Amino acid sequence: MKILVIGGTRFLGRTFVATALKEGHELTLFNRGKSNPDLFRDTERITGDRDADISLLRGRKWDIVVDTCGYVPRIVRKSTAVLKNSVARYIFVSTINVYAKYDDPGIDEDSPLGQIEDETVEEITGETYGPLKVLCENAVKETFPDNSILLRCGLIVGPYDPTDRFTYWPVRVQRGGDVLAPSPPQMQVQFIDVRDLSLFILNLVKKGASGSFNTVGPARKLTMEQFLNACNVQTGDNASLIWVSEEFIIGNDVDHIPMWTPKDWRGIFEVNCSKAIKAGLNFRPVEETIKDTLAWHATRPADYELKVGPNPDKEKELLRRWRDSVR
Repeated sequence: MKILVIGGTRFLGRTFVATALKEGHELTLFNRGKSNPDLFRDTERITGDRDADISLLRGRKWDIVVDTCGYVPRIVRKSTAVLKNSVARYIFVSTINVYAKYDDPGIDEDSPLGQIEDETVEEITGETYGPLKVLCENAVKETFPDNSILLRCGLIVGPYDPTDRFTYWPVRVQRGGDVLAPSPPQMQVQFIDVRDLSLFILNLVKKGASGSFNTVGPARKLTMEQFLNACNVQTGDNASLIWVSEEFIIGNDVDHIPMWTPKDWRGIFEVNCSKAIKAGLNFRPVEETIKDTLAWHATRPADYELKVGPNPDKEKELLRRWRDSVR
């Protein structure tokens, strides 16, 4: 296939490009040339900003476009307008944050979507991110009503993840000692390895699929306790999990706890992914993702500080407070 990738040198983009090249597809990357510019030197690249320079793509033909970085409806609409007669299928990377409510489990692709009162807003915040993605999806469907794929992704994880939302846990557990773990232990967690997502995109296109798909996993229920125990097994079993309550986390203004939410948002980790699984979404073992993420993390600078989760000193203080509170 001839594939156009908008983006293509950061996390999902770089993994998808590497996967597609390995399968022998012909790729063109359209991006600003600022992130990892030395990647994929033998692959065609068109340098430009999609807001100002999308017209550079006029007059070309590709089988599909994979849009990894559409956040503002106005800009996505520009892209779809220019590519209307240039690509046969539009793949848009969206998010499970498009849904209106997360207090109940089992959100599927037909669940109500979020709305934004002022559709001219372009500032991306915690409140606007999901509704803006809804409008981006609408822009894609307006131009490609029967030949678009909307990937509603949950937490995308694995090597090259810049957010550290998954990476924090294997790295922290590997360090050993007492680990602050967020209750309840039986809380479900969901994520998808970026490599599995990349393969799924290619498989959907080969099948001629269209529509929206909740792309989260794994296929079986995975609890926080099972996940952290898997991290422990993979890293030498040197950590002791200290489970602290939701009330303690909220009451002590704990820094962002990766892969955890208060109970009224817990449905965001209990999304129904059966449609994607039936369409061919497969998941590698969690242990493989943990191992490969740690191997990648080991290549970062020795003084690198994780972007999320309490730092060691903060964690020690929190654990001291927790023990005092339960005596």
